[in-house]
Amino acid sequence: MASTSETGHAKNVANFHTLIEFVKGYGTAYNPSKQSIQMPALLALKDSGDTEMANTLSKKNNYQNRVNERQLAFSDVENLASRLVNALEATDAATGSIKNAKSFRQKILGKRATQPIESTDPNAPDSKTISVSQNSFDQITEHLSGLKTVLEAEPNYTPNETDLQVVTLSAKIQNLYATTTAVNTALAELSTSRISRNKILYTEENSIYETAKDVKKYIKSVFGVSSPEFNQIKGLKFTGLKK
Repeated sequence: MASTSETGHAKNVANFHTLIEFVKGYGTAYNPSKQSIQMPALLALKDSGDTEMANTLSKKNNYQNRVNERQLAFSDVENLASRLVNALEATDAATGSIKNAKSFRQKILGKRATQPIESTDPNAPDSKTISVSQNSFDQITEHLSGLKTVLEAEPNYTPNETDLQVVTLSAKIQNLYATTTAVNTALAELSTSRISRNKILYTEENSIYETAKDVKKYIKSVFGVSSPEFNQIKGLKFTGLKK
């Protein structure tokens, strides 16, 4: 999976800003024939890079917020499942109902015990880990839904505690589905934003990475490899996109 650290992206953009400032200082001596490295094109590319970086950061923050919300929503599921089963056992419910409820509870406890920890920093998320984690959240919700069907089918299950009632459980399950959907949507938006950013920074023909290399080559050709002008910019590093 192609990736470069978020710090690396920001450093490339910052160095491109610095490169442009040096170029401005050369005045009319900087006069390339190639349109993509002329000053108007450089300024436009800088603005595009800034826009894509800001958009990706916004999408990343949104994704992290949605992940945090889902973690919070699921944080009490294990305890809730146990309380629901205990409440059922405290009634005259049929033995079969209690057995089925315990089965769903055990599935929830098992998933909670084995699911991978979900990172809130998806700089270069491992797709397998995300997939396994996603399946765990989906399956936990499904198992809780199965427990709900057992409870609502048992006529003796009529708890007075609001948070243990079937209607409250139904709302909880809907919230779990909603938080997972929100994470999926935010992750898709972040991925799309990164693709757009990477085009501007790396993969397009006149990307910041490629353009910066051409600008440095032009300055070296005009002023010479030993010139103070080239010495100003030769240390500006631009890292390509890792494969």
